[in-house]
Amino acid sequence: MTGGRPPRVLVDATSVPADRGGVGRYVDGLLGALGRTDADLVVVCQRTDAERYAQMLPRAQVEPAPSAVAHRPARLAWEQTGLPLFAQHVGAQLIHSPFYTCPLRASCPVTVTVHDATFFTEPEHYDKARGTFFRSAIKTSLRRAARVIVPSKATRDELIRLLDADPTKIDVAYHGVDPQAFYVPTEGEKARVRARLGLVDTPYIAFLGAKEPRKNVPNLIRGWVAAVADRPNPPALVIAGGSGHDDEIDRAVAEVPRHLRLLRPGYLRYADLPGYLGGALISAYPSHGEGFGLPVLEAMACGSPVLTTPRLSLPEVGGDAVAYTGEDPEAIARDLRALLDDEERRKELARRGVARAKEFTWEQSAEAHLQAWQRAAVVSVA
Repeated sequence: MTGGRPPRVLVDATSVPADRGGVGRYVDGLLGALGRTDADLVVVCQRTDAERYAQMLPRAQVEPAPSAVAHRPARLAWEQTGLPLFAQHVGAQLIHSPFYTCPLRASCPVTVTVHDATFFTEPEHYDKARGTFFRSAIKTSLRRAARVIVPSKATRDELIRLLDADPTKIDVAYHGVDPQAFYVPTEGEKARVRARLGLVDTPYIAFLGAKEPRKNVPNLIRGWVAAVADRPNPPALVIAGGSGHDDEIDRAVAEVPRHLRLLRPGYLRYADLPGYLGGALISAYPSHGEGFGLPVLEAMACGSPVLTTPRLSLPEVGGDAVAYTGEDPEAIARDLRALLDDEERRKELARRGVARAKEFTWEQSAEAHLQAWQRAAVVSVA
C-alpha cells in the first residue's frame, strides 16, 4: 500500500461464529489476504479460533479473548471495556470491528464494517429486538467510528440516503471469493454430493444461506413448485444452510405436493460446497436485498448458473453474469421455468459467472481495508 507505514491494527474477530457464516467468511478471507501483506496485525478471537488464525497469520500476533465472549451479551460488554484495554496492552494504533458494533471509547481510532442497510430498508424482515439493536448499532458506528467500511456502493449510498452519513468517512471494500474453497468442481465431486443428498439420479436447484425472512425462501419454494410441478422428472429443491428464524418456511414446505422433493440438509461440509453449488442446475437466491451477496459470488465461482434479484448490491456482484427475477412466487416461477428450458443460457451464465467471480479477490479487499486504516490513522495524527 502507499501513504506511509501501515498502523498497528487490532482486528476484533470475536464476532466470528462457529459455523463460519457470512461474517466468518469475510473475516477469514480478509485476514488470509492481509497475512500476505506487510500489515502489522494483532488478532483477538474466540479461543476455538486461536490455532486457526495463528496458522493463517504466522507473522501476526494472535490472542484468545476471555472464554466468556463466546456468549453474545458478554462479548458485547467486553467489546466496550476489555477491548480498548487490550488495544492499549498490545500497542494498537487502530481497532477494526468487523460486524456493525464497535467500542465507543478507545485511546486509538476505530473503524467498523457495516455490512448492509437492510435493517432500515427492509425492517419487516427482522424481528423487533434484532432490528432495533442493529439500527442503533449502525447509527452509533456511523457517528463514532473514524471510518466505516462497507462491502458495496449500494450499501454506501443507502447509508448516505437514509441516515445522512458523511460520504467522506465511508470506504467501499468489496468482498472476495477464495479460489481454493470455491471453484468449478469435478464430476466426481458433484457425484459425491448428490450421493450424500440422496439425489443420485435427480437434478436439483440449490439455495445456500441463512433461512431468515430477508432471503425470501418461502417464495422460492412456492415459485419452484409452480415452475416444476407439471414436469417429467422435476428437479428437487435443496435448501441448505442454518436453521434461521423464518416460520413462513415451514408453511411453504407444507404446501409442497407429495411428488416433489424438497431437502433441507442443514449445514453442508465446507469441502462439499463446490460440488453442491457447481452440481446444481441453477443456484437460486431471490433475496429482498443484500449488502453484498457473498452466496451469489460463491455460486458463480463454482460454475453454477445463478438466478437472483436486482436488489441493492446484487447487480454490483452479478453484473450480466447472472439472471434476474422478481421477489414474488409468480416471477420466480416464470424465470426458473425459462432457465430450466434453456440449457444454452445456463451454460453461458455459468461461463460468465466463473469469469466475473475472478474479479472479486480478497487481496483487493485487503488493500481497500489497509487504505481505509491508513486514512483513519492519518486523520488521528493530524
